[in-house]
Amino acid sequence: MLNSKFKQSNKPLIRLLSNLKKQKRLIYSAITCSILNKFFDLAPPVLIGLSVDVVVREENSWLGSVGLNTVPDQLIALAFISFLIWSAESFFEYLYGLMWRNLAQRTQHYLRIKAYDHLQKLEMTFFESDNTGRLMTVLNDDINQLERFLDEGANKIIQLIITVFIVGGAMIFLAPGIALLAFIPIPLILWGSINFQKNLAPRYREVREKAGDLASRLNNNLSGMLTIKSFATEDWELGRLKIDSNSYQKSNRKAIKLSAAFIPLIRFAILFAFLAILIAGGFQTWRGYMPVGTYSFLVFITQRLLWPLTTLGHILDDYQRSMASTNRVLDLIDTPVKIKTGRIKLDPRHVQGGISFKNVEFTYEGRSQVIKNFNLNINPGKKIGIVGATGSGKSTLVKLLLRLYEINKGSIKIDGNSIELLDLNSLRRCIALVSQETYLFQGTIEENISYGSQNIDESKIIKAAELAEATEFINQLPQGIKTVVGERGQKLSGGQRQRIAIARAILKNAPILVLDEATASVDNETEAAIQRSLKKITKNCTTIVIAHRLSTVIDAEEIIVLDKGEIKEKGTHTSLLKNKDFYYYLWQIQAGENNI
Repeated sequence: MLNSKFKQSNKPLIRLLSNLKKQKRLIYSAITCSILNKFFDLAPPVLIGLSVDVVVREENSWLGSVGLNTVPDQLIALAFISFLIWSAESFFEYLYGLMWRNLAQRTQHYLRIKAYDHLQKLEMTFFESDNTGRLMTVLNDDINQLERFLDEGANKIIQLIITVFIVGGAMIFLAPGIALLAFIPIPLILWGSINFQKNLAPRYREVREKAGDLASRLNNNLSGMLTIKSFATEDWELGRLKIDSNSYQKSNRKAIKLSAAFIPLIRFAILFAFLAILIAGGFQTWRGYMPVGTYSFLVFITQRLLWPLTTLGHILDDYQRSMASTNRVLDLIDTPVKIKTGRIKLDPRHVQGGISFKNVEFTYEGRSQVIKNFNLNINPGKKIGIVGATGSGKSTLVKLLLRLYEINKGSIKIDGNSIELLDLNSLRRCIALVSQETYLFQGTIEENISYGSQNIDESKIIKAAELAEATEFINQLPQGIKTVVGERGQKLSGGQRQRIAIARAILKNAPILVLDEATASVDNETEAAIQRSLKKITKNCTTIVIAHRLSTVIDAEEIIVLDKGEIKEKGTHTSLLKNKDFYYYLWQIQAGENNI
C-alpha cells in the first residue's frame, strides 16, 4: 500500500506544509483574516454586557467613566461601535473565505499536477505492483478530500483555537474564580479529542484503502466489459462489486460509529460548565459582588467558548479524513524514482541508429531470469528480426532498450553511448515503437496519428496514414480523419487501431523503428500492404521487427532466434532454414498451419 512505505506518514500536516512553501504568504494571510474575523465575532457579548451595564447603572456605567455622561450618548456610541464591529466581521469573513478557497484550489491543482508528473517518471515495475483504480483514487478522490478540508476545515480549527484563548483570557481577567469553573471540562474535552483522534486515524486510513480497492474493481470491470459479457459473468462480477462496496461501507461505518459518539459526550461536559457559571455567577451578582453587566457578559461568552467545542468532533473527523488522504498523495509523490535520467541529450536528426547489447541480463521482480548473457550488435540502418516462442524475452528487449526497466547486468548502447547516460526523453524520441498492445487516446484519428509530434501539417499526417495503409478505411468514416475513435479506440477494429499506431510511428520519423508484433491484428492482405510500406520507410532507419508470425521477418538482413532469453540461432531466413534447427522447426509448424 502506498501509505505504508514511509516513516514520515504519521506527520501528514508537516509534510503538507513542506510542499506548500510557495503558498506561504497566502497561508499567513488566510490565517490572519480568520483570526481577525473571530476577534470581531466575539465582540457582541461584550456589547450586550455594556448595554446591560448602561441600562442598570446609567451614568455610573463603564461607558460613563470614559466621558459619555448620558444614557442616550452611551446607547448611540454602542450602536456606532456595533456597526463598525459587524462591518469588520463581515469584511474579514469575505477575505478569509476567498483566501482559504483560493488556497484549496491552488493546493489541489499543485498536488495533482506534481503527483501525476512524478507518476510518469516511475518505472514500469511500480505500475505492475499497483493498479489503476488505486492510483485514480489518489489523484482524484484523495486530493479532492484535502481540498474540501482546506476550503472550510482549516478555518474552523484556527477559529476554535482563537475562541478558547480570547474568551478564556477575558473570563480570567473579569472573574478568575468563575472562569475556573468554565475551564474544568476543557481538559476532559481535549483528552477525549486526542484519544478520538488516535482511534480515528487508522480507521480513516482503512476507509481510503477500501475506497481504492472499490475504484480498482470498477475500473477493471468497465475496461473488461466485453470479456464480462462474452463469458456471461455479469451476476458474478456484480457479486464481487457488492463485496468490495460492502467492505468500504463497513470500514466507513466503523469510523462513523466512533466519531458520532464524540459530540454527545462533549455536550455533557459543556453543560456542567455552563450550569456552574449560571448558578455561581448568579449568586455573586445577586449578592452584589459582581456587576450585572459582567454577569450578562459571562453567561453569553461561556456559550461562545464552550458550544463551539461541540463541533470539535466534526472538525477532527474532517481533519483525519483529509490527513489520511494527504498521506496517500504525498506517499505517491515521495515514491523514489529508480530509473534516473542521464545528462547526454541526443538529437534524433543526428543519430545513426547503431545499437549494441553486451552481456545483458535481466530478471523481472519475483520471477525467473528472462534475458541471459545477451549480446547483439545492430549496425545503423540495418533491419533485423527477433523471433521466438511466447515468453522467450522478445518484447523485454525493447522495454530494456527504452529503459522502461533497468538491466541487472551488462550494457546497452546507442551510437556508442550507454543508455544509462542518456536523457530519457531524448532517448525515447529516437525510438518509434509500435507495440502489440495498441493504445489509442480519446480524440480524433488526426490527433492520434500526430500524438507526440508537435505542429505537424495535416498533409504529413495524411501521408503517414497512406504509408500505413490506413487511408482507405479512414475515408470511409463519417468525418474522415476528424472522426473520434472513442476511449482506447473502441470504435475501430483491432487492425484499424494497429494501422493508426503504425502511422503514428511513421510520422515520428525516429532513427530507430521497433515493430513489436505490429501486424499481429491485421489480415494477410493488409499485412502485405503494410510490409510494402515498411520497405519504403525503413530504408533510412534502424529497424527491429519482433514477430511471432515468421513471414513478417523473411526479408530481414538478420534474424535472431530467442529461446528462454538466450540466442539460439541467427542468420538470414534462407540460412536458418538450411540449418534445420529451432527456426526451421517454428517455420514448419507455421507452414503446416497455413497448409491446413
